[in-house]
Amino acid sequence: MLGFTAFTWIQSTPTRVQSHAALNSHHFDIQTFGSSLPVKVMEALTMADVDDHISVKVEASGWAWMVCGERLIIWKVSQTSVAKLSVCKDLQLPSSEFAYSADLISITSSRPLDSAPIPSVSALAVSPDGSARFWPSLAHDGTYTETSLDLAGHVCNYVAAVKGGSFIVSSYRGHLLRLTPDSSGKLHQRPVQQGQGMLSGIGRRVSSLFGIRGQPADLTVFSVLWVKETGCLYSLSSCGLSKWEVDENSETQVLSWSTNQIITDSITDAIWDSESNYSEIKKGVNVSYLDIQYSKAGLVVLAAAWHPGDTPCVAYFCLVTLAESIAPSPDLLTVEVTKYNPPFQSEEELQKTRVVLPEPSSPAAYLYNEELVFTCSTGAGRGGLAEEKISFSSPGDRIRGGGVCAGLPVFFSQNSGLVAVLARESASLLPETMEESLCTSVAGPEGTPLETPPKIDMVAQEDKTKLLKQAFLQFCRHDLVGAQSMVYELFPSDGEGSAELDAVVTQIDLDLVDDYPACDPRWAESVPDEGAGFTLTSLILLHQLEDKMKAHRCLMDFLLQTGLLDRLTSTTVRMSPMSTRLLLCEHAEKLSAAIVLKNHHAKHPELVNTAILSALKKSNTDILANLTPADVFFREVSQISSIFECLLDEEEKALKEHSDAARWAEVVLNVNDIVKDMLQAAAQYRETKASLYRAPENCGPEPEYIPWTASGGAGGVRTVITRQHELILRAAYPHADAELRGVLSEQLVALLDSLLSGYVSQLTSLRRTGQQERYVMLENEYTQKRSELLAPLLELGQHQWVAALAEKYCDFDILVQLCERTDNQSRLQQYMVKFADQVWDAIYGARSAARRRRGAPPLDPPTPKYGRGSGGIPFECTDIP
Repeated sequence: MLGFTAFTWIQSTPTRVQSHAALNSHHFDIQTFGSSLPVKVMEALTMADVDDHISVKVEASGWAWMVCGERLIIWKVSQTSVAKLSVCKDLQLPSSEFAYSADLISITSSRPLDSAPIPSVSALAVSPDGSARFWPSLAHDGTYTETSLDLAGHVCNYVAAVKGGSFIVSSYRGHLLRLTPDSSGKLHQRPVQQGQGMLSGIGRRVSSLFGIRGQPADLTVFSVLWVKETGCLYSLSSCGLSKWEVDENSETQVLSWSTNQIITDSITDAIWDSESNYSEIKKGVNVSYLDIQYSKAGLVVLAAAWHPGDTPCVAYFCLVTLAESIAPSPDLLTVEVTKYNPPFQSEEELQKTRVVLPEPSSPAAYLYNEELVFTCSTGAGRGGLAEEKISFSSPGDRIRGGGVCAGLPVFFSQNSGLVAVLARESASLLPETMEESLCTSVAGPEGTPLETPPKIDMVAQEDKTKLLKQAFLQFCRHDLVGAQSMVYELFPSDGEGSAELDAVVTQIDLDLVDDYPACDPRWAESVPDEGAGFTLTSLILLHQLEDKMKAHRCLMDFLLQTGLLDRLTSTTVRMSPMSTRLLLCEHAEKLSAAIVLKNHHAKHPELVNTAILSALKKSNTDILANLTPADVFFREVSQISSIFECLLDEEEKALKEHSDAARWAEVVLNVNDIVKDMLQAAAQYRETKASLYRAPENCGPEPEYIPWTASGGAGGVRTVITRQHELILRAAYPHADAELRGVLSEQLVALLDSLLSGYVSQLTSLRRTGQQERYVMLENEYTQKRSELLAPLLELGQHQWVAALAEKYCDFDILVQLCERTDNQSRLQQYMVKFADQVWDAIYGARSAARRRRGAPPLDPPTPKYGRGSGGIPFECTDIP
């Protein structure tokens, strides 16, 4: 077969595409990428019949190819602005009754492809029905060899060039072949090794425990991925995800995860779990797996979910990031439900959508099909892109393929050629909804931004809040210099903070977390009843909470980079002074807790809805006719803790109304779980993000720190947990069977852990500031409360849980009582050694009391070997089982 070479002068034209209004975008610039298209490519597009299938692939090496019918054109994309001679090869593909795609073509070279000379580049094309044509050198494109591949009669769907100048070919039914050319160009084929390596020969049942499974006959392959950087091949199929490590001459299947059910369940939970008939909906959900890409956070799977019973029926496109592990687990994946939710047409239409991840270390993602590019984020990691649909649906235009080149997302538009989608520098870091709310809040009387007045010291605090918001907006739009200048004018950098600065910053962050969702249409028009199939309700609320968290993080970056964070001092919260930085952390903790509550709202709608209504009633909050109670409640995140007292009210009501444990147990267990999970989410955020809110080294003494999770008084969390402790032990535990008692005890211990850790945080802050008198008073309160909470559990024989808490929080008196009750002298000796002088008083007092009960004479007072220390703060912690 004779071919020909087309040499074309290629001139770079890096200007923004202006010829098609459809390519306009709010947050992105669409620019032509590299040089003009080769003449042969443009000629093929012009001559193509309407029925000709056209697809294009762009590689990071700078090579691209287009399949048009049975014509293959391969060219090297020039990325310079200087005219140069570039190669373009026009090749003929083997005849086939099926349509070709660019996925059935691949090229390789003994040299790095981005700089390889033309003679060293070879190409392989495989027809869908398994005819392979190999060109040993693109410099001699008239010379090729052919062979028929043994794919068991199944259609080929993927070709990848791997190591050693060889290729791997896949069929839709999971047949994997490795093709290796010899020196004459003849192709040799063999099956890819399955389920072998270090675990081969140990037996099917045992190997399955390590993630290696056999291949069923009805397997369907959705996508195959070759990751050159790691030398690994991945296959996404109806059985899950498989991985091979590939070297020059062989390959080893190292893992095969049964991920599909876990992914499907996680996607279903993320979209539909707020529905009252969730258990029924879950049975009818369909998930289609579309593509797979590699990122540093894990493998990213593009999937689409739909439920035929939804009206209207829409397809929810999701990005699932799966961390690699021996055994798949829901804890190892994150689900990002994008805002691209088109009407469902058919599964075939869904399969046309792919995903591009330009930077493996970035969460930025680009979904694309023939008509559009949708920018979004994988949800794994900070940052990402503004979510926007960029349409390519002008007359005659279609996206024919894409890829990554020069670290940019590049797509082939039939009207515009290769185009790159670039985020504008002016595009805001903020989510679009938060951006609009901030813009509205800083607008002047005519809707224009406020201007900085000449005498800034005369500006009212309210206007300073608006002006600092405006500086924050400039920062988010990448104008750090302008933002910094405005900050200097508002709060001159003299190294000192001020009460006004603290008040302004606090108000801005509070406005963000309590922001009204102006872009949510449900705040402007009536909504259907949540039980009537309004499936977007939960998803919208979760997106709003997540957007608020993103906005809070942007504000923290702004404060850090403009130097304001280190100038913050304190503000008044709950009638007490508190570090402003820790108050900002509190806002984010409450956002974390609100997200957890929203997930529980989906699982237990009746319980949570009743509690929400009660909380709104107590706060005299009106519910407009066009909003649900959940809309109103979750809007004001700063008041999220008001739900706790209302949940306990519902629990107490259930305990009074139902004598049958089966009736009240579910309510009690659910209330425990909700409160526990919310408090643990807040504590986890506080712990993992502590460095962000830490005081600067030269900071003076700070006020006592009372976390919101340790607040007292009416409705305070500490008060709520104490009440729950009393409720469970008085009204629930005595009427529960052994199994239920075990669960109740475990939940109660987790709540007590949260309460006691709040005391520890307070005591630690007082010890740092040297407030000795207040420290002693609080330590006495802590010691008494600790004993009051643990002693009843000891009386009930919950020795394991009592030991765990007493060891963690150094309640030596309880530990000694436990040893005396269980007559465990060896454990007592261990405590004596472990805690040394700090247990002497407790041991002496407890043992003397025990001897008195037995009628024995008291012990002589001990003389400690070391100086006594305070038992108020645990110096060594053990995990609560």
